[in-house]
Amino acid sequence: MILGRVCGNLVSSCKWETLKGHKLLMVEPVDEELKPIGPPFIAVDTVGAGEDEIVLVVESREATHAFDEPNTPTDMGIIGIIDEIKCGAAVIKIM
Repeated sequence: MILGRVCGNLVSSCKWETLKGHKLLMVEPVDEELKPIGPPFIAVDTVGAGEDEIVLVVESREATHAFDEPNTPTDMGIIGIIDEIKCGAAVIKIM
């Protein structure tokens, strides 16, 4: 799983049938202190995430489990919006 910040979106006028109704978002991976740790990637949004939200992303075959059709062609899927991160004694509240 990858922790990331939504940093943009893509518009697709034509996409695979089982992806219709789902947004394609640009996600920048971040560490537990919300600092960027790599280049952005594209993920299919299955939870209604928006710009600047911190999200949980799964990759590979697990990304398809959020869809009714098991052969939905996706490699990265957003499966959660993060509200709070606890790391040791530190707590980061996401607003």
